[in-house]
Amino acid sequence: MSDSDSNNPVLELRVALTAADYERLMRFYTTGLGLEPAADWSGEQGRVVVMEMGRATLEVFDERQAEYVDRLEAGARVSGPVRLALRVHDVRAAVDRLAAHGATVVQAPTRTPWGDLNARVQDPEGMQVTLFQAP
Repeated sequence: MSDSDSNNPVLELRVALTAADYERLMRFYTTGLGLEPAADWSGEQGRVVVMEMGRATLEVFDERQAEYVDRLEAGARVSGPVRLALRVHDVRAAVDRLAAHGATVVQAPTRTPWGDLNARVQDPEGMQVTLFQAP
């Protein structure tokens, strides 16, 4: 999709995370997940790095569906109103890398009823992150 696609009212989704330990969270997403900084807008006012994450979608769940997914991926309702869900090439390898960079493994990779291989981790600042690998 190009920026000139007039059929879509939203051209880009950005998720902004605020970190108490900026360096640790940066290592988690760069070294751990493998994201590359695309822009560094840091200055006297503070630090910020933008990382490209490919295609973005927005999922809106009702409480029942959020409960269902959390039970599948974490055993209980643990995520707040926002949870990241990242499609990766190899869920098991991603979990291992992220665990080595500060992730708490909430649920090891497991096959979902819809066929994906999903795992749940928590980043060093507490954000629940679903890692999924489509069949």
